[in-house]
Amino acid sequence: MSITLSIIYLIATVTFVIGLKFLGHPETAKKGNFISATGMILAIIGTLFLHGFENVPLINYILIGAALLVGTIIGWLIAMKVEMTKMPELVSLFNGFGGGSALLIGLIEFNKNVGVEDSMKASASIITTILAAIIIGSITFTGSLIAWAKLNGSMKDIRLPKYNLINNVMFLALAAFATYIVLMNTDSFLLITILLVASLIYGILFVIPIGGADMPVVISLLNSLTGIAAAITGVLYGNMVMLVGGILVGSAGLILTFVMCKAMNRSLSGVIFGAFGGDSDTVAATGKSGGSIKKTTASDSAILLNYANKVVIVPGYGLAVAQAQHVIHELETLLTKKGVDVSYAIHPVAGRMPGHMNVLLAESNVDYDKLIEMDDINPQFPNTDVVLVVGANDVVNPAAHNDPASPIYGMPILDVENAKHIIVNKRTMNAGYAGIENELFFNTKTSMLFGDAKSALTELVSELKNM
Repeated sequence: MSITLSIIYLIATVTFVIGLKFLGHPETAKKGNFISATGMILAIIGTLFLHGFENVPLINYILIGAALLVGTIIGWLIAMKVEMTKMPELVSLFNGFGGGSALLIGLIEFNKNVGVEDSMKASASIITTILAAIIIGSITFTGSLIAWAKLNGSMKDIRLPKYNLINNVMFLALAAFATYIVLMNTDSFLLITILLVASLIYGILFVIPIGGADMPVVISLLNSLTGIAAAITGVLYGNMVMLVGGILVGSAGLILTFVMCKAMNRSLSGVIFGAFGGDSDTVAATGKSGGSIKKTTASDSAILLNYANKVVIVPGYGLAVAQAQHVIHELETLLTKKGVDVSYAIHPVAGRMPGHMNVLLAESNVDYDKLIEMDDINPQFPNTDVVLVVGANDVVNPAAHNDPASPIYGMPILDVENAKHIIVNKRTMNAGYAGIENELFFNTKTSMLFGDAKSALTELVSELKNM
């Protein structure tokens, strides 16, 4: 490798780190994404023209250029057209592509490094690395595609009998089979094909039983696996940019996974080897009827908000589905002009992926300082005059504190029940993503404002303007 290329790789690595740092704040996220992308483009160009490939036919460069062009166009079109509500699905899809690339590289490197004469067979460390790329890439590929299908509603939860036992046994079998291949130092492509198919199947079985409430944990875990797969391919090619980039993605994804586990009251071992979500029968059995509800109107809600001193808005997935982020910002601005202290309570797993609500509200130019995380906002609820819950459900369900039989018991939630008045906007009384009834709806302090979030908030804004 030339000194020039080494310097380019170093610059690219630095841009990844700087870009990742900038992604931590909505005001700098766009700049961070641009810096990281620039570093990756620089690394690609440097690799193609300065790596020192020998006897490479011109047609190869043409094919690579065509692939880059087609991929760029497709990626740009997807990014420009995707709706904010579909962003979690896009993340899952991109995770799958990353895993698929890793498994293909593993297969190619197996043929290149292992399928040779006995005296020149690859070392155990190289074979282990190759098999790791195939296994992790395969699991990430099919697992991410299943997650994508579940997120867009085209696939429901499927629970096989003893699925947890089946998954754990299959995981151990994969590890044992891979160990056998390494110890035998075999060049049998049949065994590699069996390992590949088994890994693909395990990726499917790993994700299909996931309950909706656990989806944020799974997305962050799959994202981490994608980074690990990328780092492994960096080892195979001796490419420091791929290695560092993969490590950054893998470690960031793993940290986020721990954060999500804490927010969902789960251990990482429970995520990997345990059951995701709750059994449907259990959910039905533990759902409690809280009694009668109190309906309200936009006019009455506007009066309550207009004379409040402090209002906290709790956004949820229903806000994203209705594309009401701009209306909620208009409501917030209107209340602020009236002298009301307005802030947003952000639960770590609100929406369908980590940070979903932050990105959604940033899109409508909500001041980032108004977005307050769960641990910081919970002590403020007793002094809050009105809490407006828009499209959120499980993350405000007091059953997490009160009902040991509930599948979400022990999950940290936003303590909105401690506020003086609560307004909940929902389309219907249907259960949330966890499939259980929400005790908050039957609280004597709660008023239900039924209707599509965008329509209800628009009417609420109109009423406030007339006051």
